[in-house]
Amino acid sequence: MNHDMHRKGLVASVAAVSLLVGIIAGFFAAHRMMGDMFGMTTGKGGISGSLERAGEMRDMEQMDMKAMAPAGAKSMEGMEGMPAAPSGAVVVPAVMRQLIGVRSAQAARATLEQEIRTVGTVGYDERGFTQVTLKISGWVREVFVNSIGRPVRKGEPLFTLYSPDLLITQDEYLLALKTQAQLTASPLAEAKANAGALVASARERLRLWDLTEEQIIALERRGKAEPSLTVYAPASGIVLKREAVPGKYVEPGTALYEVADLSRVWISADIYESEVKAVTLNQQASVTLAAYPGETFPGTVAYIYPTLNAEARTVRVRLELPNPGLKLKPGMFGNVRLQTEVVKTLVVPKEAVLETGLRQLVFMDRGQGRYEPASVKLGRRSQDDVEVLEGLKEGDQIVTSANFLLDAESKLASASSMQAMMGRIGMADWQMRGAYEGKMEGMDMGSMKGMEGMSGMPGMASGSAKAITETRKVAGYVLTFTTIPETPKAGDVLLRLNVIDQAGKPVTNAQVFFVYTMPMPGMTDSKATARHTKEGLYEGTVLFGMGGTWVVTVNVTIPGRPSIVEKFQFSVAGGGM
Repeated sequence: MNHDMHRKGLVASVAAVSLLVGIIAGFFAAHRMMGDMFGMTTGKGGISGSLERAGEMRDMEQMDMKAMAPAGAKSMEGMEGMPAAPSGAVVVPAVMRQLIGVRSAQAARATLEQEIRTVGTVGYDERGFTQVTLKISGWVREVFVNSIGRPVRKGEPLFTLYSPDLLITQDEYLLALKTQAQLTASPLAEAKANAGALVASARERLRLWDLTEEQIIALERRGKAEPSLTVYAPASGIVLKREAVPGKYVEPGTALYEVADLSRVWISADIYESEVKAVTLNQQASVTLAAYPGETFPGTVAYIYPTLNAEARTVRVRLELPNPGLKLKPGMFGNVRLQTEVVKTLVVPKEAVLETGLRQLVFMDRGQGRYEPASVKLGRRSQDDVEVLEGLKEGDQIVTSANFLLDAESKLASASSMQAMMGRIGMADWQMRGAYEGKMEGMDMGSMKGMEGMSGMPGMASGSAKAITETRKVAGYVLTFTTIPETPKAGDVLLRLNVIDQAGKPVTNAQVFFVYTMPMPGMTDSKATARHTKEGLYEGTVLFGMGGTWVVTVNVTIPGRPSIVEKFQFSVAGGGM
């Protein structure tokens, strides 16, 4: 019996020890779970496992959460526990920076090459343009050059003309020559001088009527007037106009032919008023035409017109190009590229600059989430960068995205936009603790106290976006726009555009780029160039900085066709916390 009692006592002791161990383990497990959730609580109480966590909690409680309310007029600068910032500066916590997609880059010295693109029209060189006109009346007899577009050489016969006036003048000239010969032996010097004057006068009249020296000599040798005069081409070139028809009566001043030398051509192009300073005489240019894909024609700027088109605010420039093989036809359209002088200077990305109307601003990244506005003076611009003349130095860290939100927070454009957004996010409920940012992923915000308002925020509801697939028929082409992933989320997204022509064949020689932005005041455009991958499919990667409504403008340029511009608007889901 004693043995049975001993066994029962041992079992009871083991059970008690096991119960005690379970209680202790449960206590520590609960304590650990509460510690993980510590950064998301809104109350001042809570279990504190260590003096360090208790101290962190007291630091966060010192923040003036009333200053973060949407209706408040105070900025984050007034929050206790935040670093002091100078006037106009803004301090953004790490979670907020990740949410709005703040990115920075250095101002650096780089090669800046400004490229001016425009469209020009091919024309003939006016200095090589010739008209064939008559100075006497008569009738066209025989025509040798009888078609437009035919090349002619200088001195080549064009047509013959019968003119009574010309016939009479030839007879007068022959008579003057005969009289002069008879008076050669005359002792009267005055008579001989008068005879010579008559010969010179008649000869000059024939020359002014466009008889060549050879024709006059032939007339003297023949001694008889020629009823028909042969008219020769005064210059080499291409016949642009022909009015000479057999039997046609013509009067003095009638233009019977127009001939242009097309060995060199002019291209007239219009540039914007803001680009005039970058264009100089003898500047190199290149021209591409839809008729000759892949071929570039070099030229130079020969003249800058002194007048401005007041309606279009453009200035016309004239380019001169050699025309080997007469490939460039008057009337053709060409894409003109003007290369300005290449300089090495201080540049920043175009996206970093905010145009306020009176001045240009950039936001300088001072580290630890602090940003300060700085006024800059800008110079030349390229496709992606802009020159900084004053306000920055090499190595300065500047904001390149989401700077419009920083501008709103610093009260330079809209004093309340940033505060309203932060109030909706509910920073007072977040207790933004950088040490716990990584533990917030995957948490059900709608079920947590103080986080209910976040579910309605643009970009916070990951289920608000839908799969993007849209097909449109524009200008005879079928455009199919899709994204990867099909339901776009904040972050890198692959945009795809499939282009099919009227015959149902893929278009493989187009130039495609995407311009994307959010339809919000102050939002700057971003650009991504698409590349052709296969069978009319063009792909380009973009960065959606936050969830919400985005507008993507697709630009498609097909050689020889007008550009196609289409806008696609869709929702982007938030990328998660």
